[in-house]
Amino acid sequence: MMRLDAIDRKILAVLQADGRKSVAELAGEVGLSPSPCLRRVKALEEAGLISRYAAVLDQRKAGLPVSVFVSIKLERQQEEALDAFSAAIRGWPEVLECYLMTGPRDYLLRVVAADLDAYERFLKEKLTRLDGIASIESSFALEQVKYSHVLPLP
Repeated sequence: MMRLDAIDRKILAVLQADGRKSVAELAGEVGLSPSPCLRRVKALEEAGLISRYAAVLDQRKAGLPVSVFVSIKLERQQEEALDAFSAAIRGWPEVLECYLMTGPRDYLLRVVAADLDAYERFLKEKLTRLDGIASIESSFALEQVKYSHVLPLP
């Protein structure tokens, strides 16, 4: 793991809030000249701490207002079954997040959809067609209380 100093943390905080800042703007905000600032950003990228840059879309304005948290229990928790499930999920754009879990369920998914009909189609045409699923529980989010992509750096 890369050792971060106060300036690295400032750079990361600014870029997490706005990844489109120019090097000159970023340098001004963190108290460096552009060349050393760019060197630090490149080092953070090369170390893999900055993995990519992306635009964060408004889910509702993108026409996908429905968020569903789906708990999956597999029939078997053998490596082959876990790998097959994970491989299928990776190819479905409706699944924004997928976690292998401890406890009574094997996976937790966050799925987005345009409406209940679209989620039902996803469920019937994709999820229920996977082999090895013992049970599926869907919970619909009523309100998004907090969403952040900003990591709280130590």
